[in-house]
Amino acid sequence: MTRRALVARLDSVGDVLLSGPAVRAVAASPDVDEVWLLCSSIGASAARLLPGVDRVVVWDCPWITQSAPPATPEHLAALAAIIDDCRPETAIILTSFHQSPLPLALLLRSHGVPRIVGASVDFAGSLLDVRLRPGEDLAEDQPEPERAIAIAAAGGFALPSEDDGRLHLDQARLDRARLDEPAPHTLPEHFVVVHPGASVASRRWHEELHAETVGLLHEAGVEVVVTGGPAETALTRRVAGTAGRDLGGGTGLGALATILAQADVVVTGNTGPAHLAAAVGTAVVSLFSPVVPAVRWAPYGVPTVLLGDQHAACAGTRATDCPIPGHPCLTSVRPAEVVDACRRLAPRLFEAVRSTPGRRHAQEVLR
Repeated sequence: MTRRALVARLDSVGDVLLSGPAVRAVAASPDVDEVWLLCSSIGASAARLLPGVDRVVVWDCPWITQSAPPATPEHLAALAAIIDDCRPETAIILTSFHQSPLPLALLLRSHGVPRIVGASVDFAGSLLDVRLRPGEDLAEDQPEPERAIAIAAAGGFALPSEDDGRLHLDQARLDRARLDEPAPHTLPEHFVVVHPGASVASRRWHEELHAETVGLLHEAGVEVVVTGGPAETALTRRVAGTAGRDLGGGTGLGALATILAQADVVVTGNTGPAHLAAAVGTAVVSLFSPVVPAVRWAPYGVPTVLLGDQHAACAGTRATDCPIPGHPCLTSVRPAEVVDACRRLAPRLFEAVRSTPGRRHAQEVLR
């Protein structure tokens, strides 16, 4: 009989990517033959790129995903069918500090899952066989990948000693994904990616500031590629202007990962592509709104410059729209600071520009 573990991470692309090290820990167990990853339709594209995942199963959770589908008998029956198909020996529920594993644990238990692992502030009764208590035996302020690793470890799933614990993608799966996705045929040898979009307004730097940054980088002789999803094509067109190369709406997640892997540095907010950049090992200039804590959600395991007022009045509010007029936590960041952060993270890029005839060095633009 195949011994299966069901790992649940039910929110977005970035959250799924951050769960990757914990998934690898489960997959490395000699007691597990297959790992199924239960995720939302939003996070599925990231789940399919993670090492250690044997099957991705999709269910949009009424109490976690932004779409919040109604918890109808029909919708719950779809989850029941997944559980019955998987028949896991163990379920590991990965949650963030503001989420409860208990509703899912109840559904898993009611369909016969014998062992369930999770972290819960609330008393779990018979719903969790292994329970971590946030703030007691699970640190509240730690990077999200380390939180997920701790939950998996409590269930007996440890990373192998040779695993560095960073974010990674499965190269073979990435190669297959690229075959199905449109991607640019050619890219500059050296370039900066600017990704101006984010799922919620509170995490977006103003598009005019993004556009000014693209212009400054271009004046400095640096090639800029602007990326974004299908719903962000107008935004990426305006940000790229005539100074950058606009790839908005032209890449799936696999193709985007390839672009980010080739970039010298990525400029973006607290959004999925920041974690995708970390997963392919590219440095990040993080325009980070403090509505959630940077200690938990900043790009993990890669060189990063964190910009934005982390002590602004919006800190910790989890607001989707900025509650402070003028969005000061991010508008306080000037484009010249972003260019300087790019230089700090990718000095060789600017050195190459300086040595190329006919190009101006960034310091000439910024002085």
